[in-house]
Amino acid sequence: MKKLTIPALSLLLALGTAMSGSAQELPKTAPIAQQYTADIAKITSKAIVKKALQTIIDLEKETRSNHITLTGIPAPPYKETARGIKFAEMLKAAGVDSVWTDTAGNVIGLRKGKTGKKKVVLEGHLDTVFPEGTDTKVTFKGDTLYAPGVSDDTRGLAALLTVVKSMKETGIQTDADILFIGTTGEEGQGDLRGVRNLFSPSGPGKIDSYIAFDGTGYGHTTHRGLGSHRYRVTFRGPGGHSSGAFGIGNPHNALGRAMHYWDESGNAFAATPGIRVTFSVGVIGGGTSVNSIPFESWMEVDMRSENPERLNAMDALLQAAVKKELAEENAMKKAGKDLTVEVKLIGDRPAGGSDPKQPLVQHAMAAMKYLGASPTLGVGSANSNIPISIGVPGITIGSGGESGNYHALNEWFLNDKKGYLGIQQSLLVLLAEAGVVNK
Repeated sequence: MKKLTIPALSLLLALGTAMSGSAQELPKTAPIAQQYTADIAKITSKAIVKKALQTIIDLEKETRSNHITLTGIPAPPYKETARGIKFAEMLKAAGVDSVWTDTAGNVIGLRKGKTGKKKVVLEGHLDTVFPEGTDTKVTFKGDTLYAPGVSDDTRGLAALLTVVKSMKETGIQTDADILFIGTTGEEGQGDLRGVRNLFSPSGPGKIDSYIAFDGTGYGHTTHRGLGSHRYRVTFRGPGGHSSGAFGIGNPHNALGRAMHYWDESGNAFAATPGIRVTFSVGVIGGGTSVNSIPFESWMEVDMRSENPERLNAMDALLQAAVKKELAEENAMKKAGKDLTVEVKLIGDRPAGGSDPKQPLVQHAMAAMKYLGASPTLGVGSANSNIPISIGVPGITIGSGGESGNYHALNEWFLNDKKGYLGIQQSLLVLLAEAGVVNK
C-alpha cells in the first residue's frame, strides 16, 4: 500500500501553542462558533431526533446485552474474523441497508442517504490487544463488567449498534450515506491496517467525515493524531559456547549498549523545548541458554509525538545509537565474524492535527455542550490518525460510561447511569455531518 503522507507542521502550529516548562501544549478547549450551536439546536428541535435520543435510553438493556455478547468473542491481533462475523449479523439486524466485509476484514454496513452526495463514517474497532487463548468472558462485580477488551473497544461496537437501531426505529433519514464500520488492526502491530484500507483504492470510495469510537466517557474530542514509529531491532552474530567461544561478538552486549545510548540521547532531546516527544523499549528477547553466547538479541521500541519533525528526530537518534553500538561491538570482539543488525519498521502511525474551527470538531463540541458537558480537545493515537493525516475531517470520541485498566486482564466498564450520553453525542455529531432530511 502506498504510504500515507503527513501534513505540514504549519497545520499543527496554526492551532496555537503555549509553553509549559520545556514542552509545548496545544489548547485543551476552543470557542464554539454560533453557527454550529445553531446546527445542533435545529437538529434537536426535530421531534424525530428527540425520539431517537430517547430510544437510545430505552435501548440500554440491549446495548448491555450486545456489549457482553461481543466481548465474549475473542478478537486477538490479526484474528478478528469470529467477532467480525457476529458483528456483521448484529449490524444487519440493527437496520443497515447492506453489510459486507472488505479485503482487510473490516465489517461495513451502509445506510443509504437521500442523495448520497457525502459519505460519513461512524466506526469502532473489532480487535483487542490480547493474544489468542485469552479468556474474554465477562464477569460481574455489582454493575461493573470485567473482561479483557470490554472497554477498548467493544463498548464502542455496542454503542454503534445502538445508534443504528435508534435511527431505524425512529425512521430518521439523512442526506448523506452513512457507513457503520467495525475495523481491524487498530491495536499493536496491526498498524491501523483496517482504516488504511478504507482510504486505499480498494476502499468504499471517498469519505467526507470520519467519527471513531475509542475509549469511554463523553465530552472529549480527540482532534489531533499522535504519531508513532515502532521498530524491531535485531543484532545477530555467530553465537557459541559461553566459555569455548569467548571473545566473539555478543548480540546482547550490543543491544544493551544501544539501549543505553538511545536512552541518553533520547532523554536529552525529549527535554528540549518543543511539542512533547516520548520513547520506550517495550519488549526484549533472544538467547538460548545461560551457558551460550546468543546468536540473536532483539528489542521492540516505540516513539511518539504529534509533531512529525520531533518524531523523525527521535527516530534518527535510535538509528544513530544502533549504528554506533554495532561499530563498537565489532571493534571490541577478539574473534569470529562481525555482528549484523536489522532495523525493521513494524508500525508507522502518521501524526497530524485538525483545526478546532473545522466543522466536524465544532459540531462535536456543540453536541457535547448541548448534552451538558464542558467540551475538551486533545491528542490521541487511534484510527482517526489516518483521515486526519491526509486532510479528511476526523475525530475520536468516547462511547459513554466509565472504564479502567485498559489492556489489562482486569479491564472494566461501568455504565454510570449516564452512559447513554456518549451514544447520544455520537448520534448528534453524525446527524450534523450527514444532514437530517425529515421535517
